[in-house]
Amino acid sequence: MQIRLAQQTDLKAINAIYNQAIEARYCTADLDPISMEEREQWLQSHPADKYPVYVGVVNGEVVAWFSFSAWRSGRRALEMSSEVSYYIHYEHFRKGYANQLMNFAIDKAPELGFKNLFAILLEPNTASIKLLEKFDFELWGRLPDIANIDSEVCSQRIYGRKV
Repeated sequence: MQIRLAQQTDLKAINAIYNQAIEARYCTADLDPISMEEREQWLQSHPADKYPVYVGVVNGEVVAWFSFSAWRSGRRALEMSSEVSYYIHYEHFRKGYANQLMNFAIDKAPELGFKNLFAILLEPNTASIKLLEKFDFELWGRLPDIANIDSEVCSQRIYGRKV
């Protein structure tokens, strides 16, 4: 898988992959599909020099994506920390792409000035928990019974690591 900076032309694939995660439930706290207009605004909030978005490409097709995001945007004291998000097209699960994206993110983080990376996920998302723990992320916090997914309440976890 080739990893490169996302372009405007990748937004349709990025959004389709994310909307798959919404449909699957427990991969995101979003419950309703994200429109292309919302996705375009999201990309605008991710300047390539500070909070870039990357795509994973196989045979010319975007099969995965990864983003660095501001934590509490505008609060400069927190700029050394970034939330990480990653999504894989469901047809490309279990091919090692999430591992490749995470290795890339950890290597890239210091270039962007990040000393801490963290991920916020729903507790039933055991696949992401295993991935994060594999890459030495530790449980930094837990918000009990904070999410309601289709009338099922679950907790949210925050995993983090120093880079």
